Amino acid sequence: MGRLGDRLEEGACVLVFVVMTVVAFVNVITRYVVQYSLAFTEEIVVSLFVWLTLLGSAIAFREGSHLAFTYLVDRAPPGARRLALWLSAALSVALFVLLIYYGLLQIRSERMLGTTSEALAIPQWWYTAGIPAVGLLIVVRIVQAAVRAARRREA
Repeated sequence: MGRLGDRLEEGACVLVFVVMTVVAFVNVITRYVVQYSLAFTEEIVVSLFVWLTLLGSAIAFREGSHLAFTYLVDRAPPGARRLALWLSAALSVALFVLLIYYGLLQIRSERMLGTTSEALAIPQWWYTAGIPAVGLLIVVRIVQAAVRAARRREA
């Protein structure tokens, strides 16, 4: 991937943060100036927070920043370390593939039922679409991180 692809998550996080900040700020100003709270702002901010959390997970996998208990793995023989690396990557991929699968099922249900959001009455699946989309990015980042870690250990 090119330079842009290497930092895709940060750009998306900035965009999501800007939208969340503007929406929350407008709500605060409206609440104090007009004495009326805009209910839809909470819906937007909470939904985007889910996307932001998933984007943060993608960044953490890419950077190798997730918390890890490596005491035993660091002291294991090289073959066991290699096995632990690929086992943890496979389990992580499996987790996010399941998240993608159930996210797609949820989108299907929301579309079939015509579920709309409470405040804005827009299709709920618009919010839910971030789960499989960013989940796929996370799977890519897990594989990239595992390959990078394996190459580092071989060198």
